[in-house]
Parts: sequence; C-alpha cells; structure tokens
Amino acid sequence: MTAPPADAAPPAPAARTDTAALAVRGLHVDFDGPEGPVPAVRGVDLTLSRGEVLGLVGESGSGKSTVALAAMGLLPRTARVRGSVLAGGTEMLGAGEKALSRLRGRRVAMVFQDPLSALTPVHRVGDQIAEAVRTHQDVTREKARRRAVELLDLVGIPDPARRARAYPHEFSGGMRQRAVIAMAVANDPDVILADEPTTALDVTVQAQILDVLRTARRETGAALLLVSHDLGVIAGMADRVAVMYAGRVVESAPVDALFAAPRMPYTIGLLGAVPRPDAGGRPLTPVPGSPPDLRTLSGGCPFAPRCPLADDACGDEPALAGMGEHLAACVKTPGPGLFPAPGETLGEAPDGAPGEPLGAVSEGPGGGVPRSELPVVLRVQGLAKTFPVYKGGAFRRRVGSVYAVDGVDLDIRRGETLGLVGESGSGKSTALMEILRLAAPEAGEVEILGHSAAALTRRRAHALRGCVQIVFQDPMASLDPRMPVGEIVAEPLRAQGHGRAAVAGRIPGLLELVGLEAAHADRFPHEFSGGQRQRIGIARALAVEPELLVLDEPVSALDVSVQAGVLNLLQRLKRELGLAYLFVSHDLAVVRHIADRVSVMYLGRTVESGPVEEVFARPRHPYTQALLSAVPVPDPSRERARERILLAGDPPSPEVRDEGCRFRGRCGVYAGLGDADRARCEGVRPAPRSFGAGHEAACHFAAGRPAA
Repeated sequence: MTAPPADAAPPAPAARTDTAALAVRGLHVDFDGPEGPVPAVRGVDLTLSRGEVLGLVGESGSGKSTVALAAMGLLPRTARVRGSVLAGGTEMLGAGEKALSRLRGRRVAMVFQDPLSALTPVHRVGDQIAEAVRTHQDVTREKARRRAVELLDLVGIPDPARRARAYPHEFSGGMRQRAVIAMAVANDPDVILADEPTTALDVTVQAQILDVLRTARRETGAALLLVSHDLGVIAGMADRVAVMYAGRVVESAPVDALFAAPRMPYTIGLLGAVPRPDAGGRPLTPVPGSPPDLRTLSGGCPFAPRCPLADDACGDEPALAGMGEHLAACVKTPGPGLFPAPGETLGEAPDGAPGEPLGAVSEGPGGGVPRSELPVVLRVQGLAKTFPVYKGGAFRRRVGSVYAVDGVDLDIRRGETLGLVGESGSGKSTALMEILRLAAPEAGEVEILGHSAAALTRRRAHALRGCVQIVFQDPMASLDPRMPVGEIVAEPLRAQGHGRAAVAGRIPGLLELVGLEAAHADRFPHEFSGGQRQRIGIARALAVEPELLVLDEPVSALDVSVQAGVLNLLQRLKRELGLAYLFVSHDLAVVRHIADRVSVMYLGRTVESGPVEEVFARPRHPYTQALLSAVPVPDPSRERARERILLAGDPPSPEVRDEGCRFRGRCGVYAGLGDADRARCEGVRPAPRSFGAGHEAACHFAAGRPAA
C-alpha cells in the first residue's frame, strides 16, 4: 500500500514551557575508569513539549544514547550522573527503584536499538506486552491479554491474536521492533525515547517502523526523542534537531532551519558527508580526523582540531548561543566565503586527487569508450545455490532445501561499479561466496576475466584468485588482532609466492595509497579507528593488484563522516587503477553515489538491473519502486512530502521454490489484477524485459504494462 506523506498529521506545537513532557537540565555523565572518571555527557540541556519530535544526532561516542539511557535511569552502576531530568515535572534522577518503576512505561517509555535483547526469549510476546499493561493498570489478566492483541494490531502485526502466542525468536527483526513499540505505548506514555530504532533494519522495514512510530505518536500524543545517525530519517521525522559532539549539544534548531542553513562547522560536515539518493555523484565532504578523547580536553573548542575555521578565538569552549530557536556553539558568524561550498572539503583529507573536490566522479568506466567495447570482468548467468534442510537427531534425513540463490545474472565491465542491492535474505552474500569459490556452480555459469569457473584447474584457479579480492563488512573481524598491519597487508603477497624483499618494498606504497602512513605498518589493528581499519582491509585486497574488488557492505559499520572518506577513497582508486567493483549494500543512497550500474535481488533472483541513473529515475519492478520509495532523503521538505510504498508482511520462506513470481504476495500491482493476470503471476516465472539502455526488469507487468 501507499503511505500518506509524513507531514499529513498536523505539526507538533513548538512552544516549550516549564510543564514540558521532558526537561533535561545540566546533565553530566561520567563512567568509572581504571585511571579515573571518563566523561561521556558534559552539560546537556533538552526540552520536549507534548507531541513534539526531537532528533538527536552525532557520531558514535558523542553521547546520544547515554543521554537517553540516563533519562530512563538505565545506566550501569559505574556511571556517575548529575543534573536534572524532569518527566512531566517529576524528577527522575536520584529517584528510587520503586519510583522509577512507576515512571518507566507510564510517563517515559523506551524503544531500544536491538529488539531481540529487549524481549525476554522464554516468554510469549503477548504475555510480555500484557505484563507491561498490568504493571501500571489495575486490569485482569484476560483484559491485559486482549489489550496486548489490540496493541499488536495497532503496530501492524498481521494476525495479532495468533502472533501474540509466539516467542520473540519466531518474529522477524521488523516484527520484533513493532512488538517493542507496542510495549512502549501500552500505557500511553508522555515521552517515548527511541534509541536508533531502525539501525539494524532493511530500508523497507525501516519505512514500516517509522510509520509505526508516527502512528504511536498520533495515538498517544507522546513526545518523541529520536536518537539516530541517519540524517534522512531525522529530516522526515523531527520537528527540531539537536546535534551532539564530544558529549555536548553543539547546535539546536528547527529541522528546516538546521538542514537549510547549519551554523556549526561540525553540522556542515555531517550534512556534506551524507550520500543522497536524489543527487548521485555529488561530491562528499568527510570531516577530517577523529572525535577527541574527552579525558584530555584542554578547555578550548573540542572540534577545533578538525575545523578548518579554527583560530585563536576558539581557545575557550563556546556556549550554545544564537538568535531565536537556532543556537550553535561556535564563535564564527556565518557569512559569504566563511564556510566551504558544496563539494569542497572541510580541511585536508587524503582521499582527493590534486586540483579536484573530494568524491569527484570520473567520466564513467572506460573514459567515454562504449560499454559494449569494454572487456568483461565478471559475467554470471542463471546462478543457483541451494542448502539442504535436515530433520532428526541420530538418524538425520533431508526433508527439503533452502533456495538461497535461484537465478542471478550479473555483468561487470572493466572500470565499472555494479551495486548489488536487496533486503536481508535476498541471497546477496551467498551469490558473492559462489562467485569467489572459483569452482563450478550448482547451476548456471560464472565467468571471470574470460575464464569459466567450471573449467578452471586448481593451478589456474589459484592464479586467478589474485585477480579477484574481497573487502569485508566488519574490518575488525577480518583483521588478525595478533598481527601488525604490515604483516596483514603482506599476507596475500606471500600467498602468491612473492619474495621477502619484494613484499617489504610494496607495503609502504600500499599503505600510502589508501591514505595511511608507512610508519603505521608496525601498529596493530586495535590502534586504529574503524575507518582506518577498513582502509587496511582495502590495502590488503589491493596488494595482489586485482582487477575485480568485491566489497561486501564495506561502509555499513562506519559513521557517516568516516563513510564519506572511504567512499571517496574507493572512487579515487577506481579512477587511478581502473578497478571494477562488485559493491554489495543495503544502503541505496550509497549505491546511487558510487555505482555505475545496479542489480536488484529479491529472494535469490535478479528482478531488475540497469544503469544506476535509469533505475533510480524510472524503476520498473514493483519491488524496486518500494525500495527506492523507502530510502530517506536528508531534506525535510522533500522527505515529508514523499509518498512511500509500504510492503506488506515479510518475504516468503526460501524453502518453497515458487515457479511463479516470488514477489506477488507483497506486490501492489498483483493485488489489483484480474484472475487471468493473477494466474500468470502465480504460474509463470517472469523473464527479464528490456526497457532500452541496458535496463531490464523481470516482471510481467513492469511499470504497469503487460508483457507481450
């Protein structure tokens, strides 16, 4: 179905009084450390009026989640909290456990980032919601259970009476988060604190959860404190925004004013680092450096070491000040030429080529050569992979199969980036592993640099392995913590038989190529930031001079400012080395920024592919249309005015091999068809249809037109 625009509901009141739903004043939080207190929050003031949405943003470690947990009284005993947190005029800081139990859920409720850890695994979901009801309301057990079913229905859980009897592990991630929201609104709280409620979810599920939060706010009239690193989400949900840096609020403003005219250089950097799905190729502006260690702050502006505008006037830490509701902790006055223009960098960074802005996009693969004339680096046709399903203990027997990949087609040319997108469980990672095996696939064809994987000898496969390298999602998990960085980067070279002297000579150049220093070779992975560790992973992959780099969610675990630097690095390396990328991501804004072509997967099948500009501008498959409609845009006016296609339910089980269209159970087009056309979707697998310019979609009724 199509969701109404996010601004369909009347705007929340902007006035803030002493009877605010939530008032945080002078909040300080320190954690006990082996060498003394470690500051986390340093004097935060926040006010939420009833019905208002306040977005709290900032990099990891800025103190966002600590503020939310402190407001609920959920910090560990090692935390030292000072200040005041008033919920409807009642002080929460310093209150006893009994008093807090009366306030939590009734006055203030919380939606946690990880719903699985927020639900008790051994109790049924309905019973847990009913318990929250009975804790604050004098009702019978039966009435509480009926209320739990009503709440599950309110948040969009299908067949709520049956689902209420299920356990948390029987719910999908999106359904678990819906259940947590149902529990949060069970007692009509005055304030809902949502701590990164959509971070671990697919973009389609994220759109559903945000819609549920809007419903919860509308039904309860509660104020919402939304903690998020996603500025697109904040643009569409918030009335006001508070930006945190180094444990303090450094800018606060109404959402439209902050996105249109940010005053704090840090905020400008955050906004400039965000890839936009509606502006592919726009140069990104990474914030240089890393956040400070709060234990060693010297009293000046904590952002000064990363700020290109810093001077002697920044010697004292500025207070939050300004005219009206737009406040910023910066002594600089915005004016012509003072702040970087779009596309310019906020300070020096290692990822831009001389004389061009960071993230500048090249002419395209081949530098103007027609794509059809470029050499094929990877060609995949009809790839399939199944996994057996067994049953029984001592006598196991196969009772079925999981059809993880069931018809994937890919085509990558030299110097080209192909973005591979789809929801979790669509088969993206399985397809990657099948390609990287360099062996005969279960079904279909895999051809790498003109060599069929099915015909490779062991020696030829070993030689070809250096031509295809991978960069993993979690850089820390992919780097051996016991090895210095130089040894990690050298490992692929040694595996290819290079001599000791040749290896030692390559390491400094590889580290410098990815923006690190040669002296870093003696350090260990834990001594680097997340972005630097990902650069090490890229250097290791480049060591054997591959022609194809497979990137499996390479920036999903990074802050937006760090992500921008890695994306700019990848763009530069592609220009300089002529690399081809197979870039897997669930973030379509990132794919729009970096890819030349895009391939969309659903339940193991390729459903649409083509040039990224064409697919994003004119998506043909209903699934692609839903995906793109769910991608948040960091522009409040545009984001609130957009209509979203909310997908019903979850994908069907991959254990059932449907001969027809696998998407039809969630497809709005199918729901509006007549019996004859429905029978076609149910019994005939859609073949790819060409829409010109290399754009194909596997749908009988792509873009509303039936296939001939």
